[in-house]
Amino acid sequence: MSPKNSKDGALVFSTEQGRTCPDCSKAPVRTRSDGIVRISRESKGRKGKGVTLVIGLPLGPEELKEIALSLKKKCGCGGAIKDGVIEIQGDHRELLLVDLAARGYKVKRAGA
Repeated sequence: MSPKNSKDGALVFSTEQGRTCPDCSKAPVRTRSDGIVRISRESKGRKGKGVTLVIGLPLGPEELKEIALSLKKKCGCGGAIKDGVIEIQGDHRELLLVDLAARGYKVKRAGA
């Protein structure tokens, strides 16, 4: 599909770049935090497979990526970062709670 341009010539939509222009996604985004890192477990929408969620780390995208990598190595499993939330495969709440508290974060268990 060919790019569509507005009247002033700016790119509006292109299937090559997705729904937003490439310049719009370059701004660093910091997640909002109240100073407490919450660790919870969730299996909803994952076909019964549970993941541990780490929510509320007051870090930018690069620092969040580094922390996620070290947490995945510590747990010996995979994971991902989605919308500023670190997802670690499996139930590793206690291990992550101890590790993040040792890094100096105020950590709480959230949920059941």
